[in-house]
Parts: sequence; structure tokens; C-alpha cells
Amino acid sequence: MLVTEVPNALPGGSSLLRNEPVQARSSARLSGLLDAAAAVIDEIGFERLTTAMVAERAGASIGTVYRYFPDRIAVVEALAIRNTQRLAEHFVTALSESGATTWQEACDALIDVTAEMYRTEPGFRAIRFGDAADTGTGDSEDRMAALGSTVAQILHERFGVPATERTARTWVVLAEASHAVFARAYRDPAAPDTGLVEEYRTMSRTHLEAVIASS
Repeated sequence: MLVTEVPNALPGGSSLLRNEPVQARSSARLSGLLDAAAAVIDEIGFERLTTAMVAERAGASIGTVYRYFPDRIAVVEALAIRNTQRLAEHFVTALSESGATTWQEACDALIDVTAEMYRTEPGFRAIRFGDAADTGTGDSEDRMAALGSTVAQILHERFGVPATERTARTWVVLAEASHAVFARAYRDPAAPDTGLVEEYRTMSRTHLEAVIASS
């Protein structure tokens, strides 16, 4: 399963952070910096984000930002990791609250949770959960793989969806496809193209049914 704290999920332990927050106050400060970054990114995009903007929006000194992040890329990467974690956590919660009894219902819950995050989660539309933020680190592949592995494990354990090499590839395909479809559907969160989301729902279910039937 995905971990629930940003520092624990960073590739290579926590290489993107200068200092791991080990106390509640420090964790809250890190969370506040990421919230500030998300707000700025929603306004201007991650390409123009600077550490100075993060500091100003968070009401913190630039030194506080550099205490945790060596540069703006590290900020964006950490926010992308947090987005991935929150999506996984919301999915697990949605499964419990919906009382899903089939893998189809579980997939619907995942799609609904993803759509809601595109609509309401600050910074999610801009960098979503898989973007590498032009860092060249390849960390986005690790995040996508971790998310796909989590979903596959849950559906295998709860609903008996086969855990085969093909289903693993299928999760990658569906995750990448959703990445593109939801970005287009939620270009304007105030007026999303929900029809695109429903087309993705139909497509993903049809393809999964075929893959599972052949397993």
C-alpha cells in the first residue's frame, strides 16, 4: 500500500527534502508549504512556480522553504507525490463508504474519486499525480506504478481480479489514459466535460472485462 506521509514516499527515501519533518510542527509546516505551492500552481502553472512565491503565499521566509526543499522542482515533485497518496487514500475510503461488492463498482469509485480530485484538489489539475514536472528523474513512473499496484492489490484481494502480467499492463494503460482524458475534461473545473469521463468509464470497464475474461 502507499504510505501516507510525503517524506516516506519520496524516491530513495526522502532525497528531495533537505530535512525530514519528524515532529508534528515540522510536518504541519511542510504541509503548509505544499498547500501554498498548490495554490500558486493553480493560478500560474508549475512551470512558473518559484520558491519565493511559495514562501510569500505560505507567509514563511525563503529560508524556511530551503530548509525542506533544495529548489522549485523538489516542491513540485513532493506535491505530485502527495496528490498520488491522497488519491489512493480517498479511493480506499470511498470503497468502504460505498459498500462496493464488485470490481466494476470499485472501478466506478476510483473514477469518481479521481474526477472529484481534478475538480477540487488544489494543484491537482496542473500536475495531477503522474507528471514528472520536467525534472528528468523518472519519478512519475514510480508514482504511477505505486498507484497501479495499490489498486491492483485491492481489486485482487477484495474482488478476485486476476493478478497477472497482462492485468498489470492493463492498469498502466488505463492509468495513462485517465491521465489524458481527465486533464482534458477538467480544463475548466467550473464547467467540466463529464461526457469524456463517462466515455472513459465505459472504455475502461469494457477493456477490463475482456482482459479478466481471458485470464
